[in-house]
Amino acid sequence: MVRNLSEEASILGQYMAEIRDVNIQQDPIRFRTNLERIAEILGYEVSKKMNYGEIEVETPLGKSTEFKLTDDPVLITILRAGLAMHNGLLRTFDRCDSAFVSAYREHTSPEEFKIHVEYLAAPNLDDRVWVISDPMLATGRSMVNVYNALLKFGKPKKVYVIVSIATPQAIELVQKKLPADVEIWTGAIDAELTAESYIVPGLGDAGDLAYGVKV
Repeated sequence: MVRNLSEEASILGQYMAEIRDVNIQQDPIRFRTNLERIAEILGYEVSKKMNYGEIEVETPLGKSTEFKLTDDPVLITILRAGLAMHNGLLRTFDRCDSAFVSAYREHTSPEEFKIHVEYLAAPNLDDRVWVISDPMLATGRSMVNVYNALLKFGKPKKVYVIVSIATPQAIELVQKKLPADVEIWTGAIDAELTAESYIVPGLGDAGDLAYGVKV
């Protein structure tokens, strides 16, 4: 299943416009804040798909029946670009465990590259809901490699992929390589992917915009 939240008008569209706008995105604090806001909205929407039980709580004036999350999600992010979205998701799922993965491209030519997964820090992931976030889902290869690397910590009960922008090519690959019931939640789907695997219109390099240009 793929859910593209830009298909409906909402405040999300304003945040998406600001992370794309060359006149606004150069402010790193605002860029990170907007990624956090996007992640909070996507996380809230994903939370509706999870499992809940009823609990009774005591208020100063009586008792109230409320819903409490019974799933056990783990928030997984791909460093470094994913940190801002991870912070947004933590505000939605404030009691969840976290996992961190470092993955990077090694270009063998202008148009060819390998994906390396270099660092993983994760709790037990077996039979838990995985919420994997990354600002950009360009080719989908990083997401697939990260998923495969995480399997040594356990097999997921359910996988949600949360991104700000995705491409049809990446969505197709993720749906093919991850579990059949994977759900991809995105702020937008951009149709074009360049020969160098950059999304168009996209927004540029999310990691550089959020945390500075790497050398």
